[in-house]
Amino acid sequence: MDYLYILREALLWIITIFWLYQIMVSLCSLVKIKEKPLKVNKNHKFMAIVPAHNEEAVVGNLIESLKNQNYDKDLYDIYVIADNCTDNTAKIAEEAGAIVYERFDETKKTKGYALDWFLQQKIDENADYDAFFVFDADNIVDPNFIKAMNKKLCQGEDVVQGYRDIKNPTDNWISAGYALFYWTMHRFYHLARYNLGLSPLLNGTGFMVRFDVIKPEKGLKTVTLTEDIEFSLKRIIKGKKLGWSTEAICYDEQPTGFAQSWSQRSRWTVGHMQCIKEYTKQLAQAAKENKTMMNFDGFLYIIGSIPMFVITLIILATNFLMYAGNGMTNEELVFNIVKFLVPTFLLPIGTAVIAMLLDRRPIKPMIKGLICYPLFMGSWLLINFKCLFKRETSWEKIDHVRNIKIGNSGRSAEAAEMAEKV
Repeated sequence: MDYLYILREALLWIITIFWLYQIMVSLCSLVKIKEKPLKVNKNHKFMAIVPAHNEEAVVGNLIESLKNQNYDKDLYDIYVIADNCTDNTAKIAEEAGAIVYERFDETKKTKGYALDWFLQQKIDENADYDAFFVFDADNIVDPNFIKAMNKKLCQGEDVVQGYRDIKNPTDNWISAGYALFYWTMHRFYHLARYNLGLSPLLNGTGFMVRFDVIKPEKGLKTVTLTEDIEFSLKRIIKGKKLGWSTEAICYDEQPTGFAQSWSQRSRWTVGHMQCIKEYTKQLAQAAKENKTMMNFDGFLYIIGSIPMFVITLIILATNFLMYAGNGMTNEELVFNIVKFLVPTFLLPIGTAVIAMLLDRRPIKPMIKGLICYPLFMGSWLLINFKCLFKRETSWEKIDHVRNIKIGNSGRSAEAAEMAEKV
């Protein structure tokens, strides 16, 4: 029984120190840093790349929003990779004004493969682009997106994640859960680290990469289901910080069906597990050799997902074992369980509310989503637990059906839509 007590206390200290560190870093999101000076002053040339699999319902709206950018139209091209499509995605994209590349490969279906296939061709052509953006077909892009990213490029930042906002935050409790999660992460993870001089992470869509960065390897060269996180970790291992822009905004449609959400989040969890296997040792070595907080923080990120979840499960198990061995009273068992349940299920609501207040978002339309947020996060814990034993690596398409145009997007439009639902 003494050994169980020592094990539990040691693991509790690990968990406590880890979360105290996260809280301290998160506070840096409240600090307004001075704008970085421009290293060059020019309008760069860009590619906007859109991998799309059967996205005929939404791809036209994305292209329209890209064509309406407040940026020189001669300095960016829109490319759509019609990836294994069986619908009219290619036709609609071409009619909307995009340059379409059709790809058919049933053995390599993920976005990472499609991007590398396309980028290899552009590298071989020695295409005269300075950088490229990656979007999902269901996105809507703010008119100032390219202008904001061009400024980041002029400031000397090579890889920059834009602000991934939500098209449908009030559809139901599932889309609300996604919105609250992203808003919280944007404020307390990405912005906080950017302010502190650490590294944010790429977030799937709405990001920019300087073209020269991927030329040596002829693409992103990712192998996991989470190519965005993997590419970020590879950069961190090399000692390269990623940038962050709150001004480069794109709007993303989130699932409203629980089955689709479960499948998508399961894929993300498996992707994180693949990254843990591939990069934990490399991240630890980089932290040891480079001795920078940025590398150390990257290492903490990779061990802060599934490893910390497993540690929490072990702590809970030791409580029940101690109770079964008469080493703990009923009251002590209940207290030890409650002190995990409260922060796990109630703290996310508080942090989401704070993030919304700081970003000046209306709270009232999101009340139902906030009440159900513990259910959303709790289902993610179940997904993590399931993926410890059963890992599906096949890619499944998430259907996108919201026909929202650029004129219906934006913070003001979002506030108006929310107000209608009050």
